[in-house]
Amino acid sequence: MPTLCCNTLVQENHYYRDALRLATDLVNRPPLRPEELADRWNELGLGSRARASDADLEEVSRFTQRWTAVIDARTEEERVALLNELLAEAAAYPRITDHDGSGWHLHYRDDDVPLAAMIRAVTAVAAAKHLTEHGMHRLGRCALAECAQAFVDLTRGGRQRYCTRVCANRDAVRRHRARHQR
Repeated sequence: MPTLCCNTLVQENHYYRDALRLATDLVNRPPLRPEELADRWNELGLGSRARASDADLEEVSRFTQRWTAVIDARTEEERVALLNELLAEAAAYPRITDHDGSGWHLHYRDDDVPLAAMIRAVTAVAAAKHLTEHGMHRLGRCALAECAQAFVDLTRGGRQRYCTRVCANRDAVRRHRARHQR
């Protein structure tokens, strides 16, 4: 069901969650080869079958440093400023396409942009949409001291503190044992 926006009807883009997961995964597990980068993009079905070059790998490395800064921003204002910088770089005219045979849909990028530019643009737009709709606090680091992996909070309640259930359970067991050893 489309959601109402302040201007008109806006459809939820199914790419957003996967784009945010991909960007965060790239921070937590940087790709070592261009093929690995392309495989991760292609596995999620985020667009046409992409190929990556050494230049894409280098650019994604620079992007993940910037995405890490967005994740680790100390204030909402800092997070918004960093995200707005990424959005400004992603600007392109909107256009209608059926590039993958899935039906007509809007793209906000030119044809034939390198994979790194697509990752940067899709992540910036997805983060802007997710954070403005659900709260600027929805990016973080795992609360388990020895983990500290980045995560995007996609939960309904918006109170995620751990990157995975494994870390949440490990911390819960640790707290339980600490209480019962007293």
